[in-house]
Amino acid sequence: MELIVTAVNNVIWSNYLVYLCLGAGVYFSFRTRFSQVRHLKEMVTLLFKGEKSAEGISSFQALCTALAGRIGTGNIAGVATAIAMGGPGALFWMWVIAFLGAGSAFAESALGQIYKEEHDGQYRGGPAYYIEKGFGNTTFSKWYGILFAIVTVIAVGILLPGVQSNSIATAVKNAFNINTWIVAGVLVVLLALIIFGGIKRIGSAAELIVPFMGGIYILMSVVIIAVNIGQVPDILALIFKSAFGQEAAFGGIIGSTIAWGVKRGVYSNEAGQGTGPQAASAAEVSHPAKQGLVQAFSVYVDTLLVCSATGFMILMTGSYNVMAADGGSFIVENLPGVEYGPAYTQIAVDSLLPGSGFGASFVAIALFFFAFTTLMAYYYIAEVNVTYIAKKITGGSSSKIAITLLRFALLFMVVFGCVKTANLAWTMGDIGVGAMAWLNIIAILGLSNIAMKCFNDYDSQLKAGVPRENIHFDPIKLGIKNADFWVERNRKLTKKAE
Repeated sequence: MELIVTAVNNVIWSNYLVYLCLGAGVYFSFRTRFSQVRHLKEMVTLLFKGEKSAEGISSFQALCTALAGRIGTGNIAGVATAIAMGGPGALFWMWVIAFLGAGSAFAESALGQIYKEEHDGQYRGGPAYYIEKGFGNTTFSKWYGILFAIVTVIAVGILLPGVQSNSIATAVKNAFNINTWIVAGVLVVLLALIIFGGIKRIGSAAELIVPFMGGIYILMSVVIIAVNIGQVPDILALIFKSAFGQEAAFGGIIGSTIAWGVKRGVYSNEAGQGTGPQAASAAEVSHPAKQGLVQAFSVYVDTLLVCSATGFMILMTGSYNVMAADGGSFIVENLPGVEYGPAYTQIAVDSLLPGSGFGASFVAIALFFFAFTTLMAYYYIAEVNVTYIAKKITGGSSSKIAITLLRFALLFMVVFGCVKTANLAWTMGDIGVGAMAWLNIIAILGLSNIAMKCFNDYDSQLKAGVPRENIHFDPIKLGIKNADFWVERNRKLTKKAE
């Protein structure tokens, strides 16, 4: 089975997908005139603006829900894997894809807001919705939307949960020697209590867990960096030299360095993958660009803060081992049985109190919360797309049955991930990420003019001095078709004003 899964992964994650991710980021960065720099202050301001409603969650809750999906095992075990397989320079390429990916994140999240709908008293949207409506409600666009929804359900409902649960089980076993079956049982019970409560409960849980655990983890990294502050110049030099093949030990593998940096960067921050728009669409905002900018900022939080924290801890404490082999391939010398696990990060944190086991315990706890919130986000994303598929194929009559089956399938895959090998779990996860990225990036490139109309409209109102709370979105005025939610919203507001 592993041979087949690996072969499929190699096809999906060819260099063409690496080029597509980088190219899309460059394209949207230039078209928004590098809004990820110009509007950085605006992004932070918008985090705490806007109110939740009966139908939608607040911008901050949407950010935390999206971060719940972005900040997971990719920030701990994934960074370690990128460094192990691509050298220290992989961290630089993770920064590059985060900076450029913020442009892609804006586009996909703004599109999610433009074409969102209201179902059963909740806002729902995402790539499936903007693919169908953005391309004109044609037969092709409808089936493209259904295809994306099916791929997404398979990816986040079946392929990706095992990566998160596997890392939790590995870290907990390393730290506390708890049997993986026991870890699986605890995870299933806790996750079931939350996912049966819908987006409101998921958003509330993410709002509490993500800022707390993320802050504690970054604080720990700051302490380790402070203790090793004299190494900062050397570490930065190592990262940049390795990134461009100028470091002797990694000089022959620049292609691998870029590929692993981009792959793990996309896996971690999910920019362009199509997961962020699901949470973005659930937010209550007065203009789609607001949530687009908030979600662009979430990419920074994920990669430039959390991933960098992990990378610096690993490199400063020397808790990694990469060895160049003939032909530029790699032999990775990991601890036995944890090739894709968080052991590197655990060793790095343990350097503060050598031999105490503190590092293993801290990382296990951090990873539990990070990966657990990611599992919550995965469920929500899968539910949105199951609802979409049921509506398009059966008219929505079987959505409740499909959602129930989804819940049990995801919980089963959590158990599967806990007890299976890390290599299989990560490869399956990469397939899910790659398949979604192919479909979504092609779609947002095709819909880029609509995303830019939205961006330019918000930008012009902001420059004209319109107060943020009064900035509004009128799709008819902008020539954007099929944005039915906003047309109806504006109609109701006009009627109320009269």
